[in-house]
Amino acid sequence: MTLTELRYITTLAQLQHFGQAAERCNVSQPTLSIAVKKLESELGVDLFERSKSSVRPTPVGDQIIAQSQRVLEEAAAIKDIATSGKDQLNSPLHVAAIFTIGPYLFPHFIPPLQKQAPQMPLVIEEGYTSSLRKRLRSGEVDVIIVALPFTEPDVVVQPLYEEPFVVLIPENHILAAKQEIEHSDLDGENVLMMGEGHCFRDQVIEALPNINQNPNETAPIRTMTEGSSLETLCYMVASGLGITILPQSAAMGASYRGNALATRPFAGTAPSRTTALAWRASFPRHKAIDALRIAINERNLPGVDIVKSSGLRNL
Repeated sequence: MTLTELRYITTLAQLQHFGQAAERCNVSQPTLSIAVKKLESELGVDLFERSKSSVRPTPVGDQIIAQSQRVLEEAAAIKDIATSGKDQLNSPLHVAAIFTIGPYLFPHFIPPLQKQAPQMPLVIEEGYTSSLRKRLRSGEVDVIIVALPFTEPDVVVQPLYEEPFVVLIPENHILAAKQEIEHSDLDGENVLMMGEGHCFRDQVIEALPNINQNPNETAPIRTMTEGSSLETLCYMVASGLGITILPQSAAMGASYRGNALATRPFAGTAPSRTTALAWRASFPRHKAIDALRIAINERNLPGVDIVKSSGLRNL
């Protein structure tokens, strides 16, 4: 039994797909499959139920995978302790962000971070909050960028900035004549949403609970299509399929896409979200975290308010 094998089974349990798990672990699918079978043979139990369409943990597999996750977390803590004796700005920093933040934040903070810490290699990736939470705990990433609320035992959470939501519409839409959008203006509109699993979808529904509750049956086009990304939603709006809600940072890029799109703010107190950094409480490279936070706060995005806050430790 090895840490590598434990990482294979925890990743497979998370993704429930051999091909995707192998890609995540940077090995071939046969390599991962053989390793899982070898561990099952060593333990004398089946860890997964396999079918042509799915793979899922068995009841005993669930228990072993949960224990494996704890072992990986402790192993990551050992690496953190060892790293504390090295130059904090001279070894790779693994940063991950949720899908609705990464594309709009990475290009802004990477250049200033490289200027601050030119000898610190940066490894970046994107994912869902649920998967990044697990990868942070297992030590596969060092720090994640998420939207609040976010709580996790033994993880420090530090708010970064707050940004409002805006409405994205075609330039020829009736709402384009308004300077600000009232919540009631969305009644009867086909508001395109992110798909299940995206926390931004949940934030929009929480802020605007009446969204898509009063369908306009006379609309020439109605769609229940959900976007896999904010970029997909922008192109769907440009195609005339409806309107959508975006965070301010994502809306900034809409005017550069060459499409006839317009953004409008909400009237009054706009719905908003707060973006935060989260890292393991045991992570010793505080200078790397400080450099990352400073680089993010230097990007000067219009309409975004920096949150003045010290780290909040969730234990």
